[in-house]
Amino acid sequence: MVLAIDTSTPAVTAGVVALDGGLVETRGERVTVDPRAHGELITPHALAAAEAAGVTFKDLDAIVAGVGPGPFTGLRAGLATAAALGHALGIPVYPVCSLDALAADVAPGDNAFLVLTDARRREVYWAAYDAAGRRTDGPHVQRPAGLETDVKVAAGDGALLYAEVLDVRPVEPRFPSPAGLVKVARSALLTSEPPAPLTPLYLRRPDAAEPAAPKRVTAS
Repeated sequence: MVLAIDTSTPAVTAGVVALDGGLVETRGERVTVDPRAHGELITPHALAAAEAAGVTFKDLDAIVAGVGPGPFTGLRAGLATAAALGHALGIPVYPVCSLDALAADVAPGDNAFLVLTDARRREVYWAAYDAAGRRTDGPHVQRPAGLETDVKVAAGDGALLYAEVLDVRPVEPRFPSPAGLVKVARSALLTSEPPAPLTPLYLRRPDAAEPAAPKRVTAS
């Protein structure tokens, strides 16, 4: 039983997913689209998802957390929650790229595709995938008008926002799902690999800067 959480997009996402061999089944989930409520809702959503699945946190075997790319404040809320729960429960926390989780839920097809999420500031986070869902480029952050590609299919909320600019056909999903997150980590979970460090993918330099040294004042 795996708790999957993601706060890399405007969606506050938590779900309990059963992993049985190669089968991935969502037993309970809670999702609220509110870019200002990540810190407020992620823990209540995790508790509600566990209740819907008929389990408690003590029944969990692992946690999977989307590490972005995403805005700093929202992403930090999800990763801090995942780290705290993992530590308290003594279970591993597996980081996965949130764009990969979206790609894992794209319906199989014959064409390569993009995954784009809203990075705000009129920019997108994006990555490219082949028809099998393997990442071939990215993740990156940039203005959509500067993204030069021949790919015409794209998933994610960024694809919906900038479909005309990018000249792409938006497809589902819009946000990462608990099942998609677990699919990305499936191999590591099944083999009990040690998880990689829970490092967020911010892609941008922080807005805050260290203050400069005070100006020297001399007597006139």
